[in-house]
Amino acid sequence: MRFIGAVGAAAGGVQVLDLKTQSSKSYVYLRSKIKTMPRPVKVGLVQMSCTAEVAANFDKAVAKIREVAAQGAQIICLQELFKSLYFCDVEDHANFALGEAIPGPSTDALSALAAELGVVIIASLFEKRAAGLYHNTTAVLDADGTYLGKYRKMHIPDDPGYYEKFYFTPGDASPGDASPGEAGYRVFDTQFGRLGVLICWDQWYPEAARITCLMGAEILFYPTAIGWDVHEKEEIINQEQYSAWQTIQRSHAVANGVYVVSVNRVGREADQQFWGGSFVANPFGRLLYLAPHDQEENAVVEIDLDKTEYYRTTWPYLRDRRIDSYAPILKRFIDQ
Repeated sequence: MRFIGAVGAAAGGVQVLDLKTQSSKSYVYLRSKIKTMPRPVKVGLVQMSCTAEVAANFDKAVAKIREVAAQGAQIICLQELFKSLYFCDVEDHANFALGEAIPGPSTDALSALAAELGVVIIASLFEKRAAGLYHNTTAVLDADGTYLGKYRKMHIPDDPGYYEKFYFTPGDASPGDASPGEAGYRVFDTQFGRLGVLICWDQWYPEAARITCLMGAEILFYPTAIGWDVHEKEEIINQEQYSAWQTIQRSHAVANGVYVVSVNRVGREADQQFWGGSFVANPFGRLLYLAPHDQEENAVVEIDLDKTEYYRTTWPYLRDRRIDSYAPILKRFIDQ
């Protein structure tokens, strides 16, 4: 049996004595030198514009999935509600006709495509759960075509141009409120890693990102539909809005030590100019890719999932969490 004991400080580290051989060695521990085995994964982003033709939008998305798969993408994320225009700019009962079952025809077609191409597909759809009960939902299809499940958007906005509460019921908060595997925050074990999926308005809530990462997510994906009001006269407001949107998501990468992939739509629809700007941030918030604001673009970005170990040991935020002190976060507001 070999015993090792510390006997003194070495420059930049510690000197240890092997009690069996009586020889000593110096070991240097520098956080910047932490090494892990690379685990590269290529993520594909599809930033596109949409029209009123649902079938054409679906066919377009399929074509773009094929394009990024041909470029080596292994996990491909589409934007929020990619099959249609962003219909939540108005409250119109006719738009409920866009709802569909999940799993259903769309996920069946995407499952077959995922299996054919050997890629994971993250697809945001308008789910009809039951008569009068609809969700903003993202389905995940594994690289062998397996339907892994769905995440239902938890935070639902209601703002000018974004009347989502008219259409969407929030996702159920606890597993007891829905079928197993359909409630609350979700992670999906795919052939290329454990993925966390949140949707658009969720991106403003650190709690959602934290919980999903505590469940083991290695990458956070945010299918999104957000843009500028075309009637806004103050350019600084437009700049602030986009900057805040990007900054909050990059902060989730930093706080949780994970990659963040945000995929937005682009183009003008009614009074919204969807600002594109899809991006990938590394676990310290550095941008690895940034899409333009004014055009469609596909991208394939290689990331190294084992970098999470480096960032989380160099900046050990999870280690230092004071979970015993966080009970007040469960209150709506802390009244004095």
